[in-house]
Amino acid sequence: MFVYADNAATTKISEKSLNAMLPMFTEEYGNPSSLHTVGQKAKEYLEDARARVAKCINASPNGIYFTSGGSEADNQALRSAAYMGRCKGKNHIISSKFEHHAILHTLNALEKEGFEVTLLEVYSDGVVKPKDVENAITDKTCLVTIMTANNEIGTIQPIKEIGAICRSKGVLFHTDAVQAVGHIPVDVEEMNIDMLSMSGHKFHGPKGVGALYARKGILLTNIIEGGAQERRKRAGTENLPAICGMAAALEEAIENMEQTTEYVTNLRNKMVEGLKDIPKSRINGTMENHLPGTLNMCFEGIEGEGILLWLDQKGIAASSGSACTSGSLDPSHVLLAIGVPVEIAHGSLRLSISEYNTEEEINHIITTVPQVVSYLRKMSPVWEKMMKEEE
Repeated sequence: MFVYADNAATTKISEKSLNAMLPMFTEEYGNPSSLHTVGQKAKEYLEDARARVAKCINASPNGIYFTSGGSEADNQALRSAAYMGRCKGKNHIISSKFEHHAILHTLNALEKEGFEVTLLEVYSDGVVKPKDVENAITDKTCLVTIMTANNEIGTIQPIKEIGAICRSKGVLFHTDAVQAVGHIPVDVEEMNIDMLSMSGHKFHGPKGVGALYARKGILLTNIIEGGAQERRKRAGTENLPAICGMAAALEEAIENMEQTTEYVTNLRNKMVEGLKDIPKSRINGTMENHLPGTLNMCFEGIEGEGILLWLDQKGIAASSGSACTSGSLDPSHVLLAIGVPVEIAHGSLRLSISEYNTEEEINHIITTVPQVVSYLRKMSPVWEKMMKEEE
């Protein structure tokens, strides 16, 4: 049996999304910037997709800018807000210690340009506290950026409350919603969001396409210079097949969200019940306000890489954290940020499921993970030492 349990890294494209893409390759293949009939027909599809994506997050179509994905959208959002702030004499940015590296690395780059960055502590439950955001804001703060849901542990943040604080203080608020859009309700008006990043391949759309939402009045800084595409804010011929595929996938996800959430949550809870009693294991982050399909655990005495390799041999595709850092042997910065000790953080496992998974597959996970953990611990000198110290 093969079980794909790495949906937080990427998802299988839906049939509806694929079908929306195919005509853009073979029939409506014009360049939306061309003035002839074929080009203008392509532009109609582009603007239709923009309006549909906007509707899914209760935004204005004029606020949607298509990008290559979440990382590009994050980069453009942060640089735009930072440079707008600097023009007003404000150079302070607030974020959290467990953001995606697309945020943290951009903040590092901005620090080298003279910006001051405050990274808020994250508690053991994996939630950023709105009061901490409020206390960190100064008269020099130009931006707060807090992710909607964490990509490794799945905890959902109090975005509406944080956004309200920022709005009352006159500070721009951006959220990296890559893991959230298509999985939980997201409304930029209700949640007081000024800028938002999303990525198509996280909700059964294609890879290589995403979007940045920016509220009216925000002056975006170009990351890619060139032509006049995306209202002169993102040069390069639009990836029309992928954009249409993303719009179709997002609409489908929103339409089916209630039933999908119930189904996936039930599978995840079954997985939790089947794995939580493994000796010297821990579930990372609260499960109370949490993405439906994500479970992150640590197992003492073994390495996460070993777990992944053996699970792969058993037909289970999982991860030890973010796919963007899978080549690193360092423990997850997310787990360290919520207080997991380094030696325990090394033994992490992220299982992320979707509506395409079955109960039979979850049973396979429940049977296999304890076997793999037990097998690896028998070969682990660290585990042997731990057991001797407890005797």
